[in-house]
Amino acid sequence: MIGMTAVLGVGAAALGMVLTPGPNMMYLVSRTVSQGRRAGMVSLGGIFVGFAVYLAAATAGIIAVFAMVPALYLTLKLAGAAYLGWLAFKTLRPGGTSPFVPGELPADPPRRLFTMGLVTNLLNPKIAVMYMALIPQFVVPEQGRVWLQSLSLGAVQIVVGIGVDALIVLGAGAIASFLTGRPLWLRAQRYVTGSVLGAMAALVATDRARPLPA
Repeated sequence: MIGMTAVLGVGAAALGMVLTPGPNMMYLVSRTVSQGRRAGMVSLGGIFVGFAVYLAAATAGIIAVFAMVPALYLTLKLAGAAYLGWLAFKTLRPGGTSPFVPGELPADPPRRLFTMGLVTNLLNPKIAVMYMALIPQFVVPEQGRVWLQSLSLGAVQIVVGIGVDALIVLGAGAIASFLTGRPLWLRAQRYVTGSVLGAMAALVATDRARPLPA
């Protein structure tokens, strides 16, 4: 049985992460703006499955392997930091664009949209950190089965994450229309997004925390 403190803690952390610009948000926004809401929702389906994969791994105790083999965790963490840094560079470099600018992306079929959503989420360092280091901190062995607590808290994260991402997909078109005729706002949005991504890359790379056994 999980306590309300754990539910609120994981829910707040999940909300903070999903509202922070990252790979999932940028992919959903770019696909929705370029190909429509239906494409955004199909992509969101892939992201949902990615969450489910992380949840299954955490519940089965597979993620605890990272606690026993720190080199694996360090490799994944540095790879994630490099990915965030690359996204930050793409956004901030001269000539960089905002994900809210309609692009000439090819219209991908539903299967590819779904697959790219899944892969983007599986490679998202924010989600990896959530399941490896944050959720285990709210698991209390004395309060019941560890796997059931991990499953319940992971479900809280998924509900919050998917709910907010769905709102982002539904509102991406309206936000893009608002920013298109306002270049200063668009430039500010690009700089804020790039700066946040860069700061996150630095934080992930320098964080000395190790994953806790699930």
